[in-house]
Amino acid sequence: MKKMKRPMLLVAATVFLLATALAGCGGSKSESSDPAPSTSSNNENKSSDNGEKKEASGEKWELGAKPLEFSLYSHYDNIDFPVWDSTPAGKWLKENKQVDIKMISAGGNKAQKMSAMIASDELPDVIWGDRNDPDTERLREAGKLVAFDDYLDKYPNLKTWMGDLNMLRADDGKLYQFPNWYTGRPAGNAGYAINKKIYEELGSPKLETTDDLYDYLKKVKEKYGSGIIPFEPHMAKDAQGLGVLYTAFGEGAIYTSLNNGLLAVPKGDKLTSLFTDPVFREANKYIAKLYREKLISQDAFNQTEDQVKEKVMSGRVAVFAGASPTTFAMEADAALTKKDPNAGYFMIWPIHKPGLDKNKIYPGTYTSLGWNVSVITTAAKDPEAIFAFLDWYTGPEGQNLLFFGPEGGNWKGFDSEGKPNFTDNYNAEAVAKIQAENDKVMINGNTSYIDPAKMKYEMSLPVEKQNWSARYQSTITWPTQYNVTEFINLNPAPDSELGITKQAVTDLFLEVYASMIIKSQSDADVDKILDKAEADAQKLGYDKLLEFRTEKWQANKAKLAGK
Repeated sequence: MKKMKRPMLLVAATVFLLATALAGCGGSKSESSDPAPSTSSNNENKSSDNGEKKEASGEKWELGAKPLEFSLYSHYDNIDFPVWDSTPAGKWLKENKQVDIKMISAGGNKAQKMSAMIASDELPDVIWGDRNDPDTERLREAGKLVAFDDYLDKYPNLKTWMGDLNMLRADDGKLYQFPNWYTGRPAGNAGYAINKKIYEELGSPKLETTDDLYDYLKKVKEKYGSGIIPFEPHMAKDAQGLGVLYTAFGEGAIYTSLNNGLLAVPKGDKLTSLFTDPVFREANKYIAKLYREKLISQDAFNQTEDQVKEKVMSGRVAVFAGASPTTFAMEADAALTKKDPNAGYFMIWPIHKPGLDKNKIYPGTYTSLGWNVSVITTAAKDPEAIFAFLDWYTGPEGQNLLFFGPEGGNWKGFDSEGKPNFTDNYNAEAVAKIQAENDKVMINGNTSYIDPAKMKYEMSLPVEKQNWSARYQSTITWPTQYNVTEFINLNPAPDSELGITKQAVTDLFLEVYASMIIKSQSDADVDKILDKAEADAQKLGYDKLLEFRTEKWQANKAKLAGK
């Protein structure tokens, strides 16, 4: 699961500008929201003088047959796109397949950037951002997005690898979103990384239950004092790391309950208050106790990610937990073992409260829809060619290019299952470099395909030579992540009354969460703080938000059931 982010609400003036600009530049939905598919080879989908789309032929677009140029905008404040051909994949595609993409970044202010593009009616060809982002949803409602339905059978990779696309469809029943990192199999990295050297120096004790963990953290503090941090959560201010501990106290408890897109606990057919949930309360009494006894980093709620990384990299952390601890722990393991073969990190099966079934504890979550999406706007001269490229990019050839480089180097051809055949020239160091440099242009990754492809190579190696992350993904993290696809898209429009309530409740939760952990001197204090939080949340309209989300949740479940 990605780390939780607090959504940025548009100020009233920006909302007004968006609505006004869309009304002025958008045609009717029936006229422009579903243009006919085009033929890429002759550009017949270009707008004619009267603004209407020409009919498209049945000719299929082929990668490399004709030049393909389009603009791609990243609708994120903190994700900057690189120059296309500065990446290995972009360079190869430009030189060998005539694909050139103009990468556009938001420059740290996505709301202002989008407002300016809409007001000037100068939209990019493709927008890459959050699924069902309010800004792109407004574009859809104004008829400014291209529906993909007519392309799905013609270019079948998305349909083949994604399977059921119903959860991605808009209210009008059409598909406008091309997902990134979608999957039909468990995925994710949440869990616990353990400092190997410290663990062995303490006698390699049993580390399975919350009682075991508490005893272990106390031993760390007693032996190492302030030189070692017993428990380091990754970005506690966003509930990361500590949220992993929450899941240890309930079979089927999900990390997503703490996410601002849910902030609720499913019980029966309803979503109920997180503040009154017994599992949430018990977990936080445990966490507050750890904090009081200085077994948790005392600056957990105000440190930066770089500060967390420095601690892990230096080996000054005994237990590191988070939504994706593998990123830092893998890098730290490599660095530490170079200096000392007995150092490094390893991962453990998720911690559970005594008496619970350890196989029903899920420290992390994943969704079949992945993390974000690409949408094609009506500004695109040849939307079919763009979709066809995205479909190729998400297929086996595109994914292997991104992860292993061009065919003929580290891989050549496919086996009977469609996985790449790795060559004798496979260079693990070069592959790691390729993946790192291509990371920011992995705009429509296919987890269903690439994870088994990566694992094919890793499983052919002795354990000690396997990629650190791949080893623990296959044995620990992937089997212990929970599918929460049914809980997506539960947010009201941000500028609606319920949207304002949602933001207010989110702010309340984040404030209460930190205060509860830092200030509680007893279990009674935790109950008192959460009792007040529940009362305050209800005054904000939390009950109405829960009703709204319950209704959306039930609709999601019906879609997933094919109803």
